[in-house]
Amino acid sequence: MVRIRAFENAAEIASQGGVSAYGQSAAGTARVRGPLHLSTGQEAVATGVCAHLHPADYLTSTHRGHGHTLAKGADLGRMMAELFGKATGFNGGKGGSMHIADFSVGMLGANGVVAAGLPIAVGAAHAQKLQQDQARASSQAVDDAITVCFFGDGAINRGPFLEALNWARVYALPVLFVCEDNRWSATTASGPMTAGPGASARAISLDIAATQVDGNDVVEVHEAAAALVAQVRAGLGPRLLHALTYRVKGHVSVDPAAYRDPQELAAALQTDPIARLRSRFQSQGHDLAVLDALENEATAEVQAALDSAFAAPWPEASAAFTDIQSTGAGTWF
Repeated sequence: MVRIRAFENAAEIASQGGVSAYGQSAAGTARVRGPLHLSTGQEAVATGVCAHLHPADYLTSTHRGHGHTLAKGADLGRMMAELFGKATGFNGGKGGSMHIADFSVGMLGANGVVAAGLPIAVGAAHAQKLQQDQARASSQAVDDAITVCFFGDGAINRGPFLEALNWARVYALPVLFVCEDNRWSATTASGPMTAGPGASARAISLDIAATQVDGNDVVEVHEAAAALVAQVRAGLGPRLLHALTYRVKGHVSVDPAAYRDPQELAAALQTDPIARLRSRFQSQGHDLAVLDALENEATAEVQAALDSAFAAPWPEASAAFTDIQSTGAGTWF
């Protein structure tokens, strides 16, 4: 959780051209290219779920996906370089924050389109199911790889949510859907726009077992995710985890979120997942210096990533013509 928080704090400053403990963004110039959507305060969801995943497991994310990507094991330095638009980034500096992917750890990609990760995850899980069925039919060893799909509460009001969950249930796919319910859809509160009790109820209506948890309690998330991941790995079909959290930052890093009730925000800040875990750790008689050391380690790691991103080269102009498909002759470049 502290690695994710440190990364996003530094990226936020870099996107605003400010100065922080992580250094300066060069004379007030914003170094992060393109929109930056932060998951500050939501770290317990990514951490608690991804702690149970293997490198062979797949994961899809959202436009607010730094935490998911780091928790799945992606390289922190390459992700910072991608935010800076540098050639050493995951996408060669051409994708930015909303399109980071790292297939080497099963991270299939963040996505700038709300709910778009849901059908991608179902497609990946269907491929896993076909491979597992083929292995059984040929009496070969069957792996227990699964797909985890993170999405926000705003996504449940879009068509791909229903389509994805329906397909996953009909074909009993090995996929865990994780609704990161942070109460906000861009600049609008999600509650008044959502009919019924929300993600859990809609999953249950499709005969998909759902568990609702306090998404700011990493221990509760971790325990619930352990049970659901085990069920999915056992071939029991899709499951849904509904994690109630809160988006403490604006929609993007330069959004002051003036549309939000200050009292609501103040109350949410009292449930910060990192502060809550520190309090629990201390109440059990442990030395907080242990956690301080972890935070210092995360800060140093992020500073090294910033230094590397500052020094990394820009993409060559010719890179604009790679990783694309011609819409004319259909030639792949």
